[in-house]
Amino acid sequence: MSKRINLKVHLPKWITKLFPLAVWTLPTGEKVVYLTFDDGPIPEVTPQVLDILKEKNIEATFFCVGENVWRYPELFEHIKDEGHNVGNHTYNHLQGIKCSRKYYVDNIEKANNLIGSNMFRPPHGLMKQSQYYSILNKYKIVMWDVISCDYDSDLSPETCFRNVIDYVGDGSIITFHDSLKAEQNVLNALPKVIDYLLEEGYTFRKIEFPGLKPIKSATVQQKFQEIRNNINKLIKRA
Repeated sequence: MSKRINLKVHLPKWITKLFPLAVWTLPTGEKVVYLTFDDGPIPEVTPQVLDILKEKNIEATFFCVGENVWRYPELFEHIKDEGHNVGNHTYNHLQGIKCSRKYYVDNIEKANNLIGSNMFRPPHGLMKQSQYYSILNKYKIVMWDVISCDYDSDLSPETCFRNVIDYVGDGSIITFHDSLKAEQNVLNALPKVIDYLLEEGYTFRKIEFPGLKPIKSATVQQKFQEIRNNINKLIKRA
């Protein structure tokens, strides 16, 4: 039986190839998944998420907004003290397509002065090519395989749960949010997702890249142009 189509939850491979050096999955050949949380830390939600993870003995990765780290430094340290990894999610939850390359990169660096991570996730997964190229030498860009859509108040926790389990597989990077918008959905769906996947034989790992080798921009540009050329050929044949 084929999986239902929902581009908000799971992107097809041809779209993910638009950012060929970004990380969308981390397959291991085993049943391993990676829980990630975006937009925190905030005192209304993050501590409860941490409690759930501690109870289930799960390590995860938190992509933090720099402004929230500045406001709640003790909570940020608590995330790390619990054994989780952290990544950069810009300073102001900034959408790259709405600003210049320099402003975006400066915003990322401002956040990283507080966060200190070699991982970056663009808010909403949106950024310009010039921004993408500009940060590849310093950051591993971590996207996702499955989004729970917990931020959508029109969805129920049960739907968010189904969003995850309908698409999850080996190496899936699963995204939740420790934000006010997601509060009810994440706190209710997250425990069910963890329990279900544990029962299915999955193990959970945090995302980490101990060392990053510099990537030459020319090589990245060439690979990206090859993908664009292939897409154009497919369009012409259609």
